[in-house]
Amino acid sequence: MAIVKVQYAKTHLSALISAVEQGEEIVIARGDQPVARLVPIALPGERELGFVAYQVPDSFDEPLPEEELAAWEGERALPA
Repeated sequence: MAIVKVQYAKTHLSALISAVEQGEEIVIARGDQPVARLVPIALPGERELGFVAYQVPDSFDEPLPEEELAAWEGERALPA
């Protein structure tokens, strides 16, 4: 992660945006104090969950089977 001063960011904004498009993160500092961060925007559907690539299965919103639902509600334990 690169740290640049405000004046540098103002003068080289196009180059900094190009670096961000390549995946870099840029911190902009006023003096020695970091005040802003340039990061790539996350477009819908592009964000990965956590630290690994994962897609939620289509069945995620389907109702649970009765046996599993009963276990979640504390009525009985699931078979091992």
